[in-house]
Amino acid sequence: MADPIPVPVGILRLPRGPDSSGSRGFFHHSRGPENSRDSDNSRDSAALQSARAGLRERFLRLLARARGRPARFCLWSGIRVDAEFGAADVQSGTFQVDSLRTPLGIQRAALLRCGDVLEFSFPL
Repeated sequence: MADPIPVPVGILRLPRGPDSSGSRGFFHHSRGPENSRDSDNSRDSAALQSARAGLRERFLRLLARARGRPARFCLWSGIRVDAEFGAADVQSGTFQVDSLRTPLGIQRAALLRCGDVLEFSFPL
């Protein structure tokens, strides 16, 4: 069998950057050994990682305690819907809710994609 004819592929060239080195958007010295071993940077990154871990833990505890509580969701489309919070699947990015009240009516159960949710709250 004959080899297939290769299809030509166009090359996209980025414009030269405004700096004198002519780089195309990348700073050559950003990952140098002197920057990666800087003790201030490592201390800052450890503090940042600790803060993120604390915030994530608080968020997951909130989700665990929210089961069965009324919740209000504001969607990117500007629609506000009310529901009873069921669960959140952080891996697949969905909220499971019951008794979802929408402008079109009430849905007994539904999944809301996290990408569609701008904010959510639990009225007191």
